[in-house]
Amino acid sequence: MKNFKYFFQFLGVLILLLFLKILGKTYSLKISGKIFSFVGPLFRSKKICEENLIRAFPKIDHNEREKIISDMWFNYGTIFAEYLFMKNFRFSRNDKENIIIENQEELETIKNNKEPVIFLSGHFNNFELMAMHIEKSGIDLTTIYRPLNNIFLNPLMERIRKKYICKKQIKKGISGTKELVRNFKGGSSIALMIDQRVSQGIKVNFFNEKAYTTTIPAQFVKKYNAKVVPIYIQKTKNNKFKLTIFKSVKFNDEDSIESITTYLNKVLEKMIIQNPSQWIWTHNRWK
Repeated sequence: MKNFKYFFQFLGVLILLLFLKILGKTYSLKISGKIFSFVGPLFRSKKICEENLIRAFPKIDHNEREKIISDMWFNYGTIFAEYLFMKNFRFSRNDKENIIIENQEELETIKNNKEPVIFLSGHFNNFELMAMHIEKSGIDLTTIYRPLNNIFLNPLMERIRKKYICKKQIKKGISGTKELVRNFKGGSSIALMIDQRVSQGIKVNFFNEKAYTTTIPAQFVKKYNAKVVPIYIQKTKNNKFKLTIFKSVKFNDEDSIESITTYLNKVLEKMIIQNPSQWIWTHNRWK
């Protein structure tokens, strides 16, 4: 029964994608954003978004929360439509047409040193472009992804990600973590999203409330003396993006798994505070 449901979802998504492709990039982003703005709040995730925002920003009022959620769904819609144009992003001869890069020098240093690092970020707007740009900059990169539940849609998404975003894609899980270690030891940097709830992690502060957080970055720091490079993307005017590469962070031997993980959550918080509507609040982060 579930497969029938997934198949009809698959057909619906294909029809929508075809419609958006015909419209072209400019109009498809607007239409997709409006569709998601209308449909998104109808799902159970609306309650999760509201509860998350109350935890993170207890001082803002109901109207401001509603505005953030509405803008988030619109951004969600534009991300969906942008998958149609990943080829344009990937093979653009002039990245400045789409993305303004801040501190590209950091990526050049990492590439020239040929020493793998841990790139860290969250699900911002449009998060896929971060790994794409790192790989385009000539850095050997491996990313972890969570397969879609829909067995018909997932192969399509995997194809897009491997062809245009990052060639080395590893499925989330125990076997994936082992492969991640092998790639890192072989000289490949890794890119991780640390903003989702995990079942295997530790509880540390995230916006002053305890939340299960992955310890994978901290484990790499402790075991391999790895440097951490935070990276942040935000959408600016005219559907362009600004990608900020932060300076590499080197931790000390006395730093613990918990202190490193707490520090990284603080870095993530600062990114979210910059523009709350461009973070995806639908994750049940504090469950």
